[in-house]
Amino acid sequence: MKILVIGGGGREHAIVWKLKQCRNIEKIFCAPGNPGIAQHATCVDLKLDNIKGLGDFAYRNKIGLTVVGPETPLAAGIVDEFTRRKMKIFGPDRKGAQLESSKVFAKQFMRKYNIPTAPFRVYSSYAEAMGFCKAIEYPAVIKADGLAAGKGAVVVRSLAEAEATIDQFMVKRTLGIAGSKIVIESFLPGLEVSLMAITDGKVVLPLLPSQDHKQLFDGDRGPNTGGMGAYCPTPFTSQELLDDIHEHVLLPTLKGLQQEGINYKGVIYAGLMLTSYGPKVLEFNCRFGDPETQAVLPLLKTDFLEVLQATVNQKLSGIQRLEWKPGASACVVMASKGYPGKYNTGVQINGLANQYENGCHVFHAGTANRGGKLVTNGGRVLGVMASDKDLPAAINRAYKLVQRIRFDGATFRKDIGAKAREAVPALVESSVSSIMLPPIAPKVDTLAPPIEDSSGDHLEDR
Repeated sequence: MKILVIGGGGREHAIVWKLKQCRNIEKIFCAPGNPGIAQHATCVDLKLDNIKGLGDFAYRNKIGLTVVGPETPLAAGIVDEFTRRKMKIFGPDRKGAQLESSKVFAKQFMRKYNIPTAPFRVYSSYAEAMGFCKAIEYPAVIKADGLAAGKGAVVVRSLAEAEATIDQFMVKRTLGIAGSKIVIESFLPGLEVSLMAITDGKVVLPLLPSQDHKQLFDGDRGPNTGGMGAYCPTPFTSQELLDDIHEHVLLPTLKGLQQEGINYKGVIYAGLMLTSYGPKVLEFNCRFGDPETQAVLPLLKTDFLEVLQATVNQKLSGIQRLEWKPGASACVVMASKGYPGKYNTGVQINGLANQYENGCHVFHAGTANRGGKLVTNGGRVLGVMASDKDLPAAINRAYKLVQRIRFDGATFRKDIGAKAREAVPALVESSVSSIMLPPIAPKVDTLAPPIEDSSGDHLEDR
């Protein structure tokens, strides 16, 4: 079988790297790819928004399965185009991609199908949004409605910060059309966890839980980024908690998708906050997370291609459970100086030769070959991953590898996995392989009645 992976970042490098280890693959293509991906696949010079061109390439080259990495082509309807042309593709259609491409759609979807989330209000008027902000308690969270590469959610701790954020989104349009409408919601304190699950539209099969580090600096300080690192699994998510998330988040989400008539064959990514009120959904993504994928996939023992094929063929129920390697994995992102703001590219990268030791890999996110030299070509440049017997060992290996890689202005967090360290004994006692998450098939006839979208002058009670 020939495979096409769409994307050119660290997540796509991890997907291609994992597929390279699978059986029954004749050739892997990646569009557009990057120098790291080129070590495992043939890169194709096609842009993410060239939906027709990607479809033509897949048709001409008799691609058996296409795997979409980023959210942008999903939101643009690439699955609709491939489905129309009767080509198999992993990912939700345009309507399903709204779970990520529209925060308003996602929040209203959660309200309608009783999925626990923070109380919220939606505004398309600057004046009305500011009027509301004068009447609420802080902190609060302001989110741009559209896609913003992980930079569209801001925690504001005062009216002044709220005004500045709304001005950036709605007046200055720093995020373009994504900020024309905003969501204002209650701030939820707690531990954040990412749970990705694969669904064929009939059943949902969760992956191991992981934790992303979104802020630029140690201690969760600084601006939001696309993600500065991740580790897997999370020691503070017990089987009981995972069962609770299955029942109250994943099942209602799948039921809702079915009820809405959405063709969803791909990843449901639930960004969760573990609060004293129970787990709450912060956001949904419609694809594999970045950098969570770089930490989760190295631990997957089940053949990755078999899982993807079962998804697109709606035979996921045939996979009774996913098998996982023992131990833990950590990924540290090395970024360009200035990211997530303005940054320079073309900076030479050194120290990558002979760094691919057993259990370690460097995933390229923003790199390019220029004049025979590897240089930076993005904000997030590399994802340095290491797996080992437990989380402390995996973290130590990852940082030792980071210290051997050099480029001017390299920026990285030094506290990836710090929140889990107090819980390491629990992580060691319950091995990864014991966290087996069976597929869950919802019954459509047990759907709860929809909740009407309501409005009020203040955030609702939690």
